[in-house]
Amino acid sequence: MERLDKSEFADYFRNRTKKFVVDNIKLFRILPKTEEAKIIGKQLLRSSSSVGANYRAVCRARSQAEFHSKLSIVVEEADESIFWMEVLVEAEVIKQNEISSLMTEAHEILKVVSTARKSVSENKK
Repeated sequence: MERLDKSEFADYFRNRTKKFVVDNIKLFRILPKTEEAKIIGKQLLRSSSSVGANYRAVCRARSQAEFHSKLSIVVEEADESIFWMEVLVEAEVIKQNEISSLMTEAHEILKVVSTARKSVSENKK
């Protein structure tokens, strides 16, 4: 991927996190219609949609403190999304191969926002 400036990256990543939300909605639709799949699926929908919504808030932050706070929420929600995906696989609600690309994307999002948060924290010192 070519080098993007901060504004271009923010737009790119805002679209990427929104796609993550949409892809999780699509996953939810194909989950079995069992009670446990609904419960875990709804938890995944909440955490993944929070990733997209809070990243948008990061882009509109009015201060460095607000930026760091919202970014921390994105980190937590991306990690929680991974947790719920792991539960879906380990409880044999869905097969690993049906969710592997979405899990990979969640890990990549987590890595990017964790690195950004660490950079912001180091710049505060």
